[in-house]
Formats: sequence, C-alpha cells, structure tokens
Amino acid sequence: MKASKLLAALTALLLVLAACTTGGEDTTTTTAAGGTETTEGGEEPTTTAAGGEETTTTAAETEEPAGESLLETVRARGSLLCGVNDVLPGFGVVNEDGTYSGFDVDLCRAVAAGVLGDSEAVEYVPLVADARFTALQSGEIDVLIRNTTWTSTRDGQEGATFLFTTFYDGQGMMVPASTGFTTLEELADANICVLSGTTTELNLTAVFGARGIAFNPQVFPDNEQLRPAYEAGQCEAWTSDASQLGAWKATIEGEGGEEQLIMEEIFSKEPLGPAVRDGDSAWAQAVEWSIMATVQAWEFGLDSTNVGSYAGDDPNILNFVGADGFDPGLGLDPEFAITIIESVGNYQEMYERNLGPIALVIEGSLNDLWTNGGLMYVPPYR
Repeated sequence: MKASKLLAALTALLLVLAACTTGGEDTTTTTAAGGTETTEGGEEPTTTAAGGEETTTTAAETEEPAGESLLETVRARGSLLCGVNDVLPGFGVVNEDGTYSGFDVDLCRAVAAGVLGDSEAVEYVPLVADARFTALQSGEIDVLIRNTTWTSTRDGQEGATFLFTTFYDGQGMMVPASTGFTTLEELADANICVLSGTTTELNLTAVFGARGIAFNPQVFPDNEQLRPAYEAGQCEAWTSDASQLGAWKATIEGEGGEEQLIMEEIFSKEPLGPAVRDGDSAWAQAVEWSIMATVQAWEFGLDSTNVGSYAGDDPNILNFVGADGFDPGLGLDPEFAITIIESVGNYQEMYERNLGPIALVIEGSLNDLWTNGGLMYVPPYR
C-alpha cells in the first residue's frame, strides 16, 4: 500500500515537471557581458554583440562538418587560405603588380602544391601581428605562415598547433650607425621602437628589466608605421627578430637612407614556423610534410631542375619521389614532393631566392642543413 502511494506521488511530480516545459530543448545564448540567457522552443543559438544586435550562428558556420578534416575542406574549396605578412622584405611583401612574394609566401605555395597539386592555388590573407591568432582560431585562414615564434603560451593558449620550424632566429637591436651605440646598456632611457602583440615586445621588457636598463617603449601595430617613426628619429633604436632587422637594414640603406648597425648580441630564441588550429592531425600532417619535403629534397641533392628526373637506386629517394606508388598514408599524392619541388624549389632555393638579396646567408647559419652544422633536420621519409 505504501509502495503504491509513493509511486503515485512520483508520477504526479513528473507530470507537474513536464507541464513546466514547452516541449523544446533549451538553448544557451551568450551575451557580450559574459552572461547567459535561455531561449525556448528549439531556436537557433544567438550571440549578442556589444551594440545589442543579435546575430544567428549555426554550428555549420563555425565548425568543420563532423568527422571531416580541413584537408578535405581545402580540397573541396580548391584553394588554400594562408595568413602572411605583406610588408616584411624577404619574408612577405606585395609587389607593384599585386602579387605576393617572399620566403613565407613560398612556404604557402609549397603547402598548396602538396595538398592541391597547384602552387598557385593560394589566397593570401595579410595579417598584422595582433590579429594572426584570431584569424587562425576563427577559420579565416587555414594555416598561419607569418614569421611567428613558437612559444609555450602560444602553444597552450591560442588554440594553435605549431609545426616544423622553418627559420631559426633571435631578437636583436638596430640603431643608426651614427649614434655609436653598440651594446644594450648604452640604450639606457632611450626610446625603442617595437611591434605590439609580439614576443619581441615581451622580450624587450624582460631583458631590459632583468638588467636594470630603463627605456621607453614606442609601440606600433605594424612596420608600415614603425619604420617612418624610426627613420624620423622618434626612436633611438629598433628591436625585432634579427632577420627582420637585416631585411629593414638592407631596405633602408638600399633606398638611400642612413647607414644602420645591428648590434652583435642576440638576446632571445625565436623559432619561426607555421601553425594550424588545434585538433586536426590529418591537416597538420599534410601541411608539415609538405613543408619538410623542401628540406628533405635539399638534403638529397634534389632541386627544381632534377627532382622529376631522378634515375638512381637510393631507396629513400625512391620513396620520396613516390616511385612504385609508395604512400606513407599522409593524405597526399604519392608524387607530392615532385610537385612541390618542381614548382617552388627546395629549401635552399627558396632561402637564397628570397633572403639572399637582404644579406641573410644560409651557409654556416642555424638554418643550414644538419650535415653542415645547422639545425635543418627532418624525419626520414620511409
């Protein structure tokens, strides 16, 4: 009897709870203030902007289809969205005819060649430093190849997966040669030009703070604003990656500007390389192996003139050029390396084509092959 009464009470309670619903699942709405609202009846989730307007966003608009890698999406689109610099000589610039060129631009082309079989199937997205990770996270770009340093916080907090380091760099300091400055300590109380949203800005504060050197940071969003300020004397010094300083030194002097001095001291480690969004290993592997193919070709002695005509019997090279259909399962065409090297060149060719003219020498540098004392070393292709 007691059991029957208990069962009846539970049934009544469930009927009351059911009556309180409207028949649709609740969806959560995020507001600009960080609070949540509940909409009823199965409506689409909405996001409230700062101005109070609501915009409807569906999962299909913000995410790749369930189970689909970006590799498939890029192939279906037929082009690669590559985030680049557009004002850094040697690495990424826009030419007078509107085309892009530079070392990082060539790496974008290498990825397009590997993934799509066409090195020209690239849409370049120019980005300032502050916007690069937002663009990557939002899906505005497929891959970021924009002289970006791999750090622990960027790896852990920016939703980014960093891949093979394509350029080993370090932070330096440049001054007009006429100042006579040769050490960081001589820059006490100086105005120093630096880009915002960069590891350069953080390193400057950390190094000068640790040494007790007072300074005045002059922060700019991009080099288009920084360079004229520096040349006008607004800053006594300019700090950036040594490669960038070398590029700007060559540009300033080549255009008839004042002679520049890059101080000998390098005061940070700056491993630069591509980054993709977290959570898609198939896409990450396709990008990484496309880029590493340029280094492996260099090590094998293969370049744009001979990669397609290899007639030797080295089993590793035969694998690399896709002989007998060798396929390691990376989602790339067995002959992807031939396509990349024939259309873009190997690492050395790209380096000398883009960075040689701004006096960045590869021989004996960290960016030389491991067999020559450098750090360019890739996993075996077998």
